[in-house]
Amino acid sequence: MPSALITGATAGIGAAFARRLAADGFSLVLVARDEERLTAAAESLRLRYGVESEVLAADLATDEGLERVEARLRQGIDLLVNNAGFGHPGSFLDVSVPDELRMLKVHCEAVLRLTMAALPGMRKRNRGAVINVASVAAFFNRGTYSASKAWVVNYSESTAAELVGTRVRVMALCPGFVRTEFHERASIDASAIPGFLWLSADDVVDESMRDLALGKRVSVPDLRYKVIVGVGRLVPRGLAARVSQRLGRR
Repeated sequence: MPSALITGATAGIGAAFARRLAADGFSLVLVARDEERLTAAAESLRLRYGVESEVLAADLATDEGLERVEARLRQGIDLLVNNAGFGHPGSFLDVSVPDELRMLKVHCEAVLRLTMAALPGMRKRNRGAVINVASVAAFFNRGTYSASKAWVVNYSESTAAELVGTRVRVMALCPGFVRTEFHERASIDASAIPGFLWLSADDVVDESMRDLALGKRVSVPDLRYKVIVGVGRLVPRGLAARVSQRLGRR
């Protein structure tokens, strides 16, 4: 039975990955900060799909939490989904430096360390995959959040290039606006976002799994966002940044 470890597994895209992979017959390791919520998620998956899920409570903004997950990955895993992440409300210039550093710890350092913990075993077995959840924001300018996600895309593509000739794959997943708890938990007003731009987490995961099977290094789910990213690369960066700021939050 193949195995998968998912960070940020209790809600949104992480929970959608858990459902999809459970349905596909994976054994799961669910990682998040809230052990009670993790246990409830594991029980729900057991009842619905008949799979047993390992619960691993860890705060990826701490070295202790990262070390716990690194140790589990070194025991062997077939698919790693680096999904944990968060946003800040308002202008990034109004966010404290410690909060910005915490974001970089979770979005960048955790992705690096967990990927590097998983890859040796995958390379030894010559199979496995890593999906690093980034964002369409990676292709636009919106403070530390978009900068950190741009790093995830670049790092994923660079790592994938290093693995050419093996059966190990690394892919960056870049969704747009997804109906999850993300904006609410970050106290971000999402009311200005047009309804047609919202995606479902399950659709995002389904398309990402198709793109992984196709060997893509970057997955941008949904034609709407493929067009947005394409246009964003053509217009002046200053204009793209202003539109992104206006659309993303009031």
